[in-house]
Amino acid sequence: MALPAGLKTLDTTETYQRKRKRFAPVVILAYIVLIAGSIIMVFPFVWMLISSFKDAREIFKFNFWPQTWTLQNYREVLFDTLFPRWFLNSFIVAVGSTASVLFFCSLVGYTLTRMRFPGRQLIFLVILSTLMVPTEMLVIPWFVMSSDYGWVNSFWGIAFPGLIPAFGVFLMRQFFQTLPRDVFDAARVDGMSEFGLFWYIGLPLVRPALAALGIFAFIGNWNAFLWPLIVAKTNTMRTIPVGMALFSGEAGTAWNLIMAASAMAIIPVLIVFFIFQKQIIEGFALTGSKG
Repeated sequence: MALPAGLKTLDTTETYQRKRKRFAPVVILAYIVLIAGSIIMVFPFVWMLISSFKDAREIFKFNFWPQTWTLQNYREVLFDTLFPRWFLNSFIVAVGSTASVLFFCSLVGYTLTRMRFPGRQLIFLVILSTLMVPTEMLVIPWFVMSSDYGWVNSFWGIAFPGLIPAFGVFLMRQFFQTLPRDVFDAARVDGMSEFGLFWYIGLPLVRPALAALGIFAFIGNWNAFLWPLIVAKTNTMRTIPVGMALFSGEAGTAWNLIMAASAMAIIPVLIVFFIFQKQIIEGFALTGSKG
């Protein structure tokens, strides 16, 4: 069936306008800036990855591609150091802390928004005020408490400062506050318990926030250096950032080993991002819109 001539003209005009808008100078300039920025941000990572296949002497030469590709750096890191144990320690601390952050921060955020009790605003302000305290000021109280309770040189001692961060409580409270009360009230009338409301209704509605908070918590605990350096007393309890500090000493810095260890240390973060990429980006967008 042939289309009317006027409709064909309108369709052609709209298509032309879309193509013209797609190749407008401002759009082209935006793409150029974005591509240039992406190259600048990705280049150090690519340099690190390629340098991990260079030997100790060639890594100081200003050549992008190695003259001789070698896996000796990876073999030395995996078999001559405690890197596998440091990797396991970081994984246990990061996964355990992230699970705690997601559950308890969302539970506190739900409690502060969906349950009415005296002083809840004051409690939230007290929690929020802890964000203004520098981490360096808390190190001594944390260590004293860890020593008193026997947490020094243990997984619990490494993880406990990041189990319920104030930022996580703030983020989840802001998201729960935007949810409609009618859904919770209807389920409450039907006899659902308060924890059921939180688990079956609240959490599914804030999945983008959970994804964003989860990646924040995982990366933060995976890359933590100061507190694990203080509380981990033996080499077997070190995490990856602390363990990699041993590659630098009075005799110099083994940059080839640092490059290889860094390339392997970034793998869990990349896996988490690619699996939850859609939820993370949505969570970042919603976080900015609700700020």
